[in-house]
Amino acid sequence: MAKKDKITVNATETILESISDGVFTVNHKWLITSFNRAAEEITGIPREEAIGRYCWEVFRSNMCEGDCALKRTMKVGKSFVSTSTYIINSDKQRIPIAVSTSLLKNEAGEILGGVETFRDNSVVEELRRELSAGFHQGDMVSRSKTMQKIFAILPQIAESDSTVLIEGETGTGKEILARAIHGLSLRKKSSFIALNCGALPDTLLESELFGYKAGAFTNATADKPGYFSAASGGTILFDELGETSPAFQVKLLRVLEEKEYQPLGSVEKQKADVRIIAATNRDLSQLVEEGGFRRDLFYRINIVRVQLPALRDRKEDIPLLIERFIAKMNRVRGKVVTGINDQALELLMQHDYPGNIRELENIIEHAFVLCSQGQIAVQHLPVHLELRPNSVKKEYCSIQSALESTEAKIIFSALERNGFNRLAAAKELGIHKSTLFRKIKKFSIHLPEVDGRSTLFQQDTE
Repeated sequence: MAKKDKITVNATETILESISDGVFTVNHKWLITSFNRAAEEITGIPREEAIGRYCWEVFRSNMCEGDCALKRTMKVGKSFVSTSTYIINSDKQRIPIAVSTSLLKNEAGEILGGVETFRDNSVVEELRRELSAGFHQGDMVSRSKTMQKIFAILPQIAESDSTVLIEGETGTGKEILARAIHGLSLRKKSSFIALNCGALPDTLLESELFGYKAGAFTNATADKPGYFSAASGGTILFDELGETSPAFQVKLLRVLEEKEYQPLGSVEKQKADVRIIAATNRDLSQLVEEGGFRRDLFYRINIVRVQLPALRDRKEDIPLLIERFIAKMNRVRGKVVTGINDQALELLMQHDYPGNIRELENIIEHAFVLCSQGQIAVQHLPVHLELRPNSVKKEYCSIQSALESTEAKIIFSALERNGFNRLAAAKELGIHKSTLFRKIKKFSIHLPEVDGRSTLFQQDTE
């Protein structure tokens, strides 16, 4: 019997040494008790060094900090399959892996510890990055056709050094696009400065932009360089340019035409070696027609025009953006949120996002307050999103939903006219009773407990 057991053990060890998946076991104290050849290759740590050490000392995984699959298995007695995470190998490289865990038991069924198998997913991750490479441009991600067209021309826009006008609703990522243009341009080694024109009055806007000399105004005790000086050789983004006054627009136009500016209190002009990018959430061409924006300045900045779509018009990007925000917040908050479940994603896909991408990021940040590990679920989302399915229908509903709503009203009216007698209502509508029953169930039509047929029956018997 002992000989048979030895043969079985040897066979098991041979199998474990021949497979490509890393395998290790731990006891109840989380000390590693076995470590196969593939585990050595993936981690770069010899088994002699691994055995007897705590598992988190060997793997240094993001999962070790909270959402440990092996810990969950040991706690609830349930196996977990293909959990994605990463480890840090002996060369301090980040290795993506897929993990499966189960309990380690002896022949008597006693729990000795836990066993974990893990597979190096580096090749899979590399292929995934290659496949998704076309969806990325700088810090922007998108699968939508409109954004793909913008991504395609972005390198040419960046190289041109021409003035760019970016239009789009609040929160669509205008500053991110401006930074991407700067990052692809020949000016990328110099400064990028974003100036919110709508947040500053004219006098402060001018002093911040052009700088000033000592004595130019009260409390100006020393020279101060402006943004044009700080961004020399680089790029300045004029965000919300449509909010500026006509007086400031005249001064900006002069700088764009002459490539020079004059600090407040100075008699000498300085060279403006800066690329200008303007951004606005308003329709500048409409403002020009209304007299709210100078026509000559509009034509001067409208050399290259980019229109960013609202998030409601590119909803196919929502899963991609959620993945990006989760990864970002895991790094910032030190959490191990692994994704979002189907119900929560469906709820987010239904939302219209008046605040666009910024609103979606805020929603995910809210979820991170309530969810520290695992998947984001519906209960982690803001309450107003949970209430949406029971709220008033969208003003702009689909044709199909409009037809179904009308059909439900017609069926309810027929039932009401016939005292909620299903057979009579079906006859009036010209449909079979089984079809009527299906539609009542489909449209969730609420009917009284008493069927109209009882009333008709009493009338007939009288």
